[in-house]
Amino acid sequence: MIVLLTDFGAADPYVGQVRLRLAEGAPGVPVIDLFHDLPNFAIQASAYLLYAYCRDVPADAVIMAVVDPGVGGARHAIVLRAGGRIYVGPDNGLFEMVARRDGVESCEALTIPAKVAPTFHGRDVFAPAAAALARGARPSARPAPLTRFSDWPDDWARVLFIDHYGNAVTGLRARPGLRALMAGGRRLKRARFFAEGAPGEPFFYENANGLIEIAVREGSAAAILGLQLADPLLILD
Repeated sequence: MIVLLTDFGAADPYVGQVRLRLAEGAPGVPVIDLFHDLPNFAIQASAYLLYAYCRDVPADAVIMAVVDPGVGGARHAIVLRAGGRIYVGPDNGLFEMVARRDGVESCEALTIPAKVAPTFHGRDVFAPAAAALARGARPSARPAPLTRFSDWPDDWARVLFIDHYGNAVTGLRARPGLRALMAGGRRLKRARFFAEGAPGEPFFYENANGLIEIAVREGSAAAILGLQLADPLLILD
């Protein structure tokens, strides 16, 4: 299968154009729209989300990930093999957490054809490469080192994504000793699941992807706490 994670959004035509190119290059291969609301232009935030949400992707899948505000610039378009999976996307930090936690098996810079739209490598460069890999072919590429971002923290105490319920996903991996944190000016306690939270009372919990998430039972944590993307959190334990 081919698994897509982008900041393209579901309402615009970009995802459809990518899927057309994938259907042309790898007919019959399932395409999974895993995440098209990665935070716009936010490479670092998306790197933490990418690792967490791809943990259960089968090892034989091709993961095409695109958050690429520098499209058309000097950054490489790459094929990265890490943790038994194949990733296709820009070499701009998006794969830092994958490389750090799973290790780099190989990295190659794709050959970018002359006649492609310089503003849409997702459709014209990454999709054809992902399609080729999914059908067992090798796209034109050369070995290249992965650009690393060693100053990024292993866990990032910030709000990275807010879903339509108003739940706030953070860059913190859950650990047993984490029992209290500060968000939106309020001290939050940990719960195991939604039913442990009192209606209208914010709490945090380990979400299904191993990250700390802030929520309100049958309500919006973002609205009640005034949370926005990139808001910092304070660990109190």
